[in-house]
Amino acid sequence: MDETRLTTALDTNIGVPLKPGGRVEVLGRLSGRRRVWTLEQKLELVAEMERSDNVAAFAREREISTALLYTWRRELRYAMEAAKLPPRDEPMFVPVVGGSQPNSSDSIEVEVGGAVVRISQAARADLVVAIIQALQAGAA
Repeated sequence: MDETRLTTALDTNIGVPLKPGGRVEVLGRLSGRRRVWTLEQKLELVAEMERSDNVAAFAREREISTALLYTWRRELRYAMEAAKLPPRDEPMFVPVVGGSQPNSSDSIEVEVGGAVVRISQAARADLVVAIIQALQAGAA
C-alpha cells in the first residue's frame, strides 16, 4: 500500500478549528467502587426521585446512576403488580412419575386426579393437553 495514501487517509486535520471542551464532570469519591444498597435505601431513593423535578440532578447529588434509579423504580412497580395478583389454587406443574417399564425412555406417566396417563414421544401436543384438561375437569 502506498505510504502517502495511508498518511492522507489518517490525516484528521480538515481545517475546522477545535471546539472548546464542554462540561466536564468529575466523579465523586465513591466512583469505581460498587456499593451495596439495602431495600430501605432503595425505596427511600425511589420515593425521593419521584418527588424530584430533575432526576439527573437528583442522581448527581447522591452520586448514583440514573439508570440504576429507573431500574429500582421498575422493579418496585413489578413487585407491586405481582402482590396484587390472586394466589393460584391449581398447581403450576403436573407431577411426573418415571416408570421402570422397558419403554419408560419412550414415554412418561402423568397422574391427574388418581388417573395415570402414559404419554409417548410421538403423541400430539394438542391431544395430550385435551386429555389432561379433561382429567382435571373430571377430578374437580
